[in-house]
Order: sequence, then structure tokens, then C-alpha cells
Amino acid sequence: MAISLKKGQGVSLRKNSGFDLSRLHVGLGWDVAETRPEYDLDAIAFLLDEHGQVANLGAVSANGRHTLIDSDVVFYNSLVHPSGKIRLSGDNRTGSAGADDDETIMVDLDTLPECYTAIVFLVVIFKGKERGQSFAGVSRASIRAADAKGVEICRYDIGGRAENRAHCAMTFARAERDGNGGWLFSAIGEFAETDRFVDLLKNYLPY
Repeated sequence: MAISLKKGQGVSLRKNSGFDLSRLHVGLGWDVAETRPEYDLDAIAFLLDEHGQVANLGAVSANGRHTLIDSDVVFYNSLVHPSGKIRLSGDNRTGSAGADDDETIMVDLDTLPECYTAIVFLVVIFKGKERGQSFAGVSRASIRAADAKGVEICRYDIGGRAENRAHCAMTFARAERDGNGGWLFSAIGEFAETDRFVDLLKNYLPY
């Protein structure tokens, strides 16, 4: 039976747990009220090095800025990590009532390069500030971890609350190596007012 996590709780992902952990499916889901314009929620993953930082910011554009394409950030404009070991299913712009997963991030745990020690999973409401949207309008948000066979290991559910009316981003969960060949999947549930994931990325940069 899947474990229901609360904020701050974690579950150990070990090879002897009975789950097929060669691949981890991290499914993110949400339901929103009928509204115009529709909510566009985006799932994002940051891959962290041994220093807890995002080291590779991808290609540099003509103006000298990093584009985050082919970087250690997996998002709607860069769906597959350069290693090929993390993939985002795509950009679901609406959410769908009753569906478990609106977007899925697939992680090949067994073959993920060892230089990556943790993965942070986030959800951001695209243009939430401009459109007057926030997590107060999201009736249900959830993240769940399932093994390579689709067997659910754990999940973390958050309902929309009035106190989130200024929040357009959330750091949902984190998976990190436990130092013994396994992983720890933890619920974070930290909200932020920004609707730009690059503002959250700044917390993981080496400068």
C-alpha cells in the first residue's frame, strides 16, 4: 500500500524494498476551478551536484545569457536531460479533474550519473501574476512516486487554501541519494510568490 506523506516526511527508496526502482515515475497532478484564462501549471526538475547546486546551465545565447537548454534543469523547453536519464512527459496546460498525473517526470535511478546527488521537483503557474492566478485556485495538487512497473510507492497531496492566494510556485518534493545505494524521497511543500522558476533556481546556483 502506498505511503501518504505529510510535509517534511520522507520514504526510503531501496532496491530490496520490493519495488522495481530501475526507473522512478514522479507524477504531478492538479485540479483547478473552471476559469478563463485557463491555468497553465508547469512541472520542473533541478538536478543538483554534490554541493547542492545546479552546475550546468546549458547553452549560452548571443547576448551571453544561459538558455537552460540541455542543462541540469528539465522543463517545458528542454524536456530531456543531456544524460537521457530524466524526461518530462510534456506541457499539460490545463490539468484534468480526476486524473492522477497531469505531467510525469521519469528518472532512471540505476543509471543516473553519480555526480547528481539530488533532484528537486517544482510546480509553477505560468504567468500566474499577470493573470491573477495562484495556488488558492488549485483545488488539489499531488505528487506521487511510482516504480518502473507503475506501482505507487508514496504520494503527497495538497489542497488549495486561501493563504496561498499570493503563491504561484511550489517546491513540491526532493529525491536524494542516501549514501548507501538508495534514495530518499521527501515531501517539501514550500510555496513562493514568484511565477518564474528561474527565481527559485537562483537558490541553487554556485554564485
